[in-house]
Amino acid sequence: MSARRISRPSNAPCSWYGTSCKARQPTPASTPKRHIMRMHSKVPAWAWILLLALSVRLVLMALTPMADNSEPRYAEMARLMAASGDWITPWFEPGKPFWGKPPLAFWMSALSLQVFGYSDLAVRLPSLLASIATLALLFNWSRHQFGLQTARMAALIYASSLLPFLMAGAVMLDPWLALAITLSLTAYTRLREDGRLIWHLGFFGGLSLGLLAKGPLAIVLVSLILLAWHIWCRSPDSAEKPIRWIPGLLLVLALTLPWYICAEIKTPGFLRYFLLGEHFARFVDPGWQGDLYGSAHRRPYGSIWLDAMLAAFPWSLVAIWLLGTNLRTHALRRALKTRLADPAIRLLLLWSLSTPVFFSLAGNILWTYVQPSLPGFAILLAIALSRPGSRTAGLPGTMGLHTGYLRLAMLVPSVTLAAGLIIATDPDLLKTERSLVAYHAAHSLPSQPLYYLDARPFSARYYAREQVLAASSDELADLRNRYPAGYYLATPRQQADAIRLQTGAPPPVFSNRRFDLLQVPPLVPPGSPTP
Repeated sequence: MSARRISRPSNAPCSWYGTSCKARQPTPASTPKRHIMRMHSKVPAWAWILLLALSVRLVLMALTPMADNSEPRYAEMARLMAASGDWITPWFEPGKPFWGKPPLAFWMSALSLQVFGYSDLAVRLPSLLASIATLALLFNWSRHQFGLQTARMAALIYASSLLPFLMAGAVMLDPWLALAITLSLTAYTRLREDGRLIWHLGFFGGLSLGLLAKGPLAIVLVSLILLAWHIWCRSPDSAEKPIRWIPGLLLVLALTLPWYICAEIKTPGFLRYFLLGEHFARFVDPGWQGDLYGSAHRRPYGSIWLDAMLAAFPWSLVAIWLLGTNLRTHALRRALKTRLADPAIRLLLLWSLSTPVFFSLAGNILWTYVQPSLPGFAILLAIALSRPGSRTAGLPGTMGLHTGYLRLAMLVPSVTLAAGLIIATDPDLLKTERSLVAYHAAHSLPSQPLYYLDARPFSARYYAREQVLAASSDELADLRNRYPAGYYLATPRQQADAIRLQTGAPPPVFSNRRFDLLQVPPLVPPGSPTP
């Protein structure tokens, strides 16, 4: 499939770079200013937006606290891995192995903590790097298949969609699965063209990455997409290069099987729970009660399509509008049908629909499950928006991208930055225990531990580095005898008055969105005569 390269012709007008051909002749006083403008014009608007989005994400990664539940849970597991040096088993908490996911994301975050020190930015950094790698892959593949203008638009769409932008700075597993599937699918198409070793390594390496990032789900998604693609494109291409399946699959086994074996040997029962529970029961049973690490996320069937709309916002609205306009007339419908004859377009369509279709009949889902499909969606929409003759082509100052779309690409980063700065001034707007844990650390004696009533939030465990305990209401009286200097108790705000009466604690010394922090005195104050 030939690629259409877009470059500046020698006789192109000045407007190609956003400057005016009618500018007045330079004077000595204006020459430096014009020189600066020419320097800035060498960086196109779409690149500035990507750099701005990256900068916003870095700032928010450093300023925004971990909010319960998923991100601080995974961050604490990475911290435990870095602190313990156990690189085989991720630990949900000390003494309790985590069998829910493979270790790749935890490896990367733990390694980042060891290299850069313990901070929110360090533990989140690997997810950003995985997202940048995904962006680079889709840009390179789009440029090869459809030209530079489409590649620019695809990069903008993906980077400024809501879910990819948020996940780029979060301790989550989905950016790694998206990277693995993007690598496998893009390398597979290049492999069919020239059969080079690098594309073999990319395809099978992507499968290995997926097995270590999310498990067999990666193999299932890639296989279903490629199988459906080959069935849809029934006419085989005689020029296709053969794929070395046996060496490739042996490479996948060599890269992944050792960890699975070691994990089962170290904590027997892992494979049964991971393969049968996480990859079967979780999806077929909406109210699955076998989750060892929380509760099932019960949702109505088909909810994943609403999640996909939200995840791709604001570009999902553009896609709906574009699809509606193309279906209005017979000529446009015929043009759309002609476009679908292109095998690359068919692959992108299957890629875009893969996770929504796959999870449509699953009742136990999260909105992050759609992220692996979004690179395909971004490229597909970019083709539609940057096709020859469309109103996105060749407008002044945009390097071929419509100014309206450039502004739309700024929506999610801008709103997220504004929200992040507000949260930075008042972190307790989120469900996070960072401020409460910090207050306890600053005001307590070493002999005054921090307890939470009934259960410890994940963010409290992360920010206290597991130096936080839980107690039921029946245990509170014993705690007063156990700690001669008293202790601190974080209790849900609606229960604070009752707990104060039970423990004799004074009014809360600190409050956040969810908890009141009580300083519980000992049963017998220090220095008092014993009766």
